[in-house]
Amino acid sequence: QVQLVESGGGLVQAGDSLRLTCAASGRTFSPYAMGWFRQAPGKEREFVASITWAGGSTNYADSVKGRFTISRDNAKNTVYLQMNSLKPEDTAVYYCAYKHTIQYDYWGQGTQVTVSS
Repeated sequence: QVQLVESGGGLVQAGDSLRLTCAASGRTFSPYAMGWFRQAPGKEREFVASITWAGGSTNYADSVKGRFTISRDNAKNTVYLQMNSLKPEDTAVYYCAYKHTIQYDYWGQGTQVTVSS
């Protein structure tokens, strides 16, 4: 089992920055990759960014490229999402996810990010 706990969300104004943190724990923690997803009210959950645990290769949704940066600290089993130049359309619940091999197997409880215009 793997437990994921997100933190760092909040209410900010357009153009501001936030850094989300996902702290992972569990005896079997050995991901292929970690990811961030988000779900806005009335919309389906969407992919935001991912990072491979060993090599640190990253992937981003087009909507956040150049504004968001995903990173990880292997020693702390922690993944981060630095969000700059936030827009109102970034408002959503942000979820951290763990991919062991093919699919994302574990999810956090989410953290709310609200961007006011």
